[in-house]
Amino acid sequence: MEKKKVLLIVNPTAGRTKGKSYTFDIVDRFSTADYEFTIKTTTKSGDATEFVKNYIGDHDMVVCCGGDGTFNETINGVMSLSRRVPIGYIPAGSTNDLANTIGLPTDIVKATDTIIEGKTHTYDLGMFNNRFFCYVASFGVGVEYSYNTPQKLKNLLGHTAYVINGFVIHLIPALKSVKPIHIKIEYDDNVIEDDFYFGAISNSTSVAGIFKFDRNDIRLDDGKFELLLVRRLNSPLEAFSIFQQIKQRKFDGNKLLFLKSSNIKMTFDKGVPWTLDGEYGGTPKEVRFSVLKRAIDVISGPNSLFEGKESDVSDFKVKEKPADNDDEGDKEEKAEKGERLAKFLRRNKAKDDGVQEAGEIPSDESSENEPAPASEAEISDQPEAKIENEEESHLT
Repeated sequence: MEKKKVLLIVNPTAGRTKGKSYTFDIVDRFSTADYEFTIKTTTKSGDATEFVKNYIGDHDMVVCCGGDGTFNETINGVMSLSRRVPIGYIPAGSTNDLANTIGLPTDIVKATDTIIEGKTHTYDLGMFNNRFFCYVASFGVGVEYSYNTPQKLKNLLGHTAYVINGFVIHLIPALKSVKPIHIKIEYDDNVIEDDFYFGAISNSTSVAGIFKFDRNDIRLDDGKFELLLVRRLNSPLEAFSIFQQIKQRKFDGNKLLFLKSSNIKMTFDKGVPWTLDGEYGGTPKEVRFSVLKRAIDVISGPNSLFEGKESDVSDFKVKEKPADNDDEGDKEEKAEKGERLAKFLRRNKAKDDGVQEAGEIPSDESSENEPAPASEAEISDQPEAKIENEEESHLT
């Protein structure tokens, strides 16, 4: 019987635990389960995406170890491929919202064992203009603190770092003078135009470990994301009561709005900072958001938040890539979206439930730069190899 091949991508500086102390635990578990593997370690933002594109080869799955930002880069790499590749996620970040949502243990060894057991679920992705994201895109007061919190503070204190940096040091004082953002929101033939302090488009049970939603309101593969909007804040301290209202599902339609949609367009008077899965998302004046239903296959434990059936990783066989019939002469920037969408549709033909509708093709209007070139930071494909390139990563 052929051994399964794993491409393992590690962010050595994510979370409280340094990569050197847990990478060998992961390697030991995969070796014991008779896997072959190639290990790549990130040194800067964009590495995980490039590693998937350049090194997936005939690997049966890709596994990333790091924070939610590392996972985000990994899925952006997977979505550029012409075949479906299951994704395993070993959470080692500070908040691990995504891991908690999809039902992954935050213990490194237990998460590795979950991946080895090989149960996959199809998972919806969001598209923010021309960029994919996994579980949340947010704007408004406080969002910049997720990507501005120093890595060393996050490693030392974990989720507490976000609370201290974002809410104690910065957010509460900022609320005294912050002004709401005027937005025109178009969704499902509806239009809302008003001033808002905060907004989040998500496919998760929590955001930053602070906004927690009722699990009965969330499904991870239903083709819809949730839109949360905060319209009224009379005082800084009222932010804390807002958290409780969200948890208790008290969406009054006045201060707090909660909607579901698969296509949303937001237009701002000026560029507004966004975060995508906890990382900087640019400052666009217009955002077109759509859901790619059941776009990727994630490996997790049993989870009632997935509506579709689970599959075994062995169902995914490496197949020869289809011939590339694209016109080589067409290099215009606007063709990028069509190519990504075409690859998404090709990859879904093999699924039992057929091709899913991807919604409106998003706009290219985003200020996000292209990922940095790939690093040559390959560790080795041998279990006893030493970890190298432990420079501080931009991911969490």
